[in-house]
Amino acid sequence: MRRGLIHVLAWLLATGAAVTLSWWGVHTVMAGTAYDPPRALPIKAADVTAKEPKPPATPSERTPPPKRRPPSAPPRTDKPTPAPTPTQQPSPSPAPTTTVTGQVKSYDTDGGRAVFDLGRTSASLVSATPGAGWSMQVWKTESWIRVEFSSGADRVSVFCTWHDGPPRVEIGTY
Repeated sequence: MRRGLIHVLAWLLATGAAVTLSWWGVHTVMAGTAYDPPRALPIKAADVTAKEPKPPATPSERTPPPKRRPPSAPPRTDKPTPAPTPTQQPSPSPAPTTTVTGQVKSYDTDGGRAVFDLGRTSASLVSATPGAGWSMQVWKTESWIRVEFSSGADRVSVFCTWHDGPPRVEIGTY
């Protein structure tokens, strides 16, 4: 009888240790996956390869400082922004600061959202956020900005150009 109890106790301890080790391993692997809320990439991370604009050579070439919106005024968008669902909570990371110089417009696509500040003769990227399961890349030059969202073989491109007139935005799916 005593030998049977020792065997049962040893089996319980070994099973408990195996279950605990398995749970810890699965928990460690799943800690940084789809169960965490999605986070938007800051624009500064995408600007690493972008060129810095040169300052004007003469004071007459300088443009006046842009007018800032009051903090209480929300940015204007083409579509109403949906309220976040319980699974889409805002990320705790600080939002990048931008200077509004024109009209801020948001473009929602299947791959994510791109927000541009459209001035009279140029544009700037305010933010780009990929959708769930999508990744993104940003390219910038002095006359256009391209944001591409990709998921497997699917690609959605938001292309803002202003080289031959006021800024215009085209969305392409391929």
